[in-house]
Amino acid sequence: MIAASILAASAAPALAHSGPDVHGAFAAGFAHPFSGADHALAMIATGVWAASLGGRALWQLPLAFITIMVAGFLLAHAGMALPFVEPVILASVVAIGLLAALALPVPVRGAAALVGLFALFHGHAHGAELGSSAGYAVGFVAATALLLAAGSALVQAGGRLLRRAPHPIARGAGAAAALGGLWLALAG
Repeated sequence: MIAASILAASAAPALAHSGPDVHGAFAAGFAHPFSGADHALAMIATGVWAASLGGRALWQLPLAFITIMVAGFLLAHAGMALPFVEPVILASVVAIGLLAALALPVPVRGAAALVGLFALFHGHAHGAELGSSAGYAVGFVAATALLLAAGSALVQAGGRLLRRAPHPIARGAGAAAALGGLWLALAG
């Protein structure tokens, strides 16, 4: 199991950093969110936070993330620059992770607005780094949806497995994401 995990982790960056001409636009777009821990952690943390908030947040936070991420992608292709893209992406991991870890009762609209703000920068990075085709965009949107769902499913399944409210699982997963974001910020 450990050897398979190491092998899978070592293979992902090679696929993720190959251009669309090597693996196709969809595959390159799908691989991109997995190519950096900052992107993957932010998306998983958003799913975790959505599950911890529950109710409408379960669909509104992921919808806000994906919709505004696509807007950021389009901004990059229109040639509009955003300042501090990478620092904001790192901040998103820490902030969303902390919000999930602290289980703060944030109104859904406020949570969706914050997630959307961060998603704008994630989308801009996706658009600026590699792809320009519709297939690439569909690929990274699909991967993003998968990561958002994984974060939510982790909390919901963990809560059912432990036969308790999902908040302890959300708190732990949020704290792990926030610490991962801090580690990435300090390592970079």
